[in-house]
Amino acid sequence: MPSITVKNIPEPVYKKLKQQAEAQHRSMNSEIIACLERSVEPKRVSPDEILRQARMMRKKVKGSVSAEEIRDAINQGRP
Repeated sequence: MPSITVKNIPEPVYKKLKQQAEAQHRSMNSEIIACLERSVEPKRVSPDEILRQARMMRKKVKGSVSAEEIRDAINQGRP
């Protein structure tokens, strides 16, 4: 299995990793592997969550925008 060496880890990052490892009852190595796995794995979002977020955004937007207003916004500041 491949291995890597990480140098010059900032002290606050090291302390947080150590705290997380202790909280999860893992070694530092196992905690670092778990962090790496979480960071490289694609995050899967359910269709229900996507719809929920879209509905929340839609509620924040009030009214509608006409095609002319869109064109004006695009052209604003252009010569």
